[in-house]
Amino acid sequence: MRLGKTASPWPGTVLPRAFFDRAATDVAPQLLNKILAAADGRAGRIVEVEAYAGAIDPAAHTYRGKTPRNATMFGPPGHLYVYFTYGMHWCCNCVCGPDGMGTGVLIRALEPLHGLEQMRAARPPLTRDRDLCRGPARLTQAMGIGGAQDGVDLVGAREGFAVVDDGMAPPTDLAGGLRIGIRVGKDFPWRWSVPGNRYVSGALPRT
Repeated sequence: MRLGKTASPWPGTVLPRAFFDRAATDVAPQLLNKILAAADGRAGRIVEVEAYAGAIDPAAHTYRGKTPRNATMFGPPGHLYVYFTYGMHWCCNCVCGPDGMGTGVLIRALEPLHGLEQMRAARPPLTRDRDLCRGPARLTQAMGIGGAQDGVDLVGAREGFAVVDDGMAPPTDLAGGLRIGIRVGKDFPWRWSVPGNRYVSGALPRT
């Protein structure tokens, strides 16, 4: 499926590979307010992210090196890395940095923009639209992202998903907070969210 500029409900452009070909800690805050869009019309604004920095980050899936499970993270930037966690949930990351670095950005929350009926159908018996994409596992379910999407090229925008810039700038002077839901690497201030956004998955811990 092709998803490009003309297929998006918003004016804007698909982010180029150069956007992702940087340190994950640089990419992550710049992803805020961009749009994760699917070819079937579902889309949400990115409002919460976490960076994972490969070999220097004990919380990263790639900390101990390349395996069949995490191979996508070691590939070229601008692809989706989708993994299964806790035996029940999918989570998605944007691969960042040079090929072979094993770094990326976890998308933690979206503000739903389009295709809400499809999202609701994908997440029964949900009662609040606020919770459709509020958390990494919820948003993959709502957006139809699973293991089959591991490795999707977000830049080519021909494999069903893309990240779109519609002109809304990321927040400025944004301080990072501590990542959540991890057992190691807790002291890195590599979590960012849109201040005051009601779709963020939780309070931003202080560093």
